[in-house]
Amino acid sequence: MISRRVLYVLLPVLWVATLASAAGAIYCKHRARALFVELEGLNARRDNLEIEWGQLQLEQSAWSSHAFVERVASAKLHMAMPPPKEIEITSP
Repeated sequence: MISRRVLYVLLPVLWVATLASAAGAIYCKHRARALFVELEGLNARRDNLEIEWGQLQLEQSAWSSHAFVERVASAKLHMAMPPPKEIEITSP
């Protein structure tokens, strides 16, 4: 049988261990929730960035089309296609 002395020492130790375990469980649950919220925020940011990336790719393809380049060259840079007889082809 356990002596009273050991019982008086063991009981508070078990009580403190139980409280520490409960506090640890509460902290872990809180931290897990906080990390989940952060993860969901990062996933939303990733989704928004993927949408923006797709829009930028569409915009880039529109900006690099041949007709657009010719239109900008003639309107803003005042460039014109030379007549065929003025075109010279050289080779190395």
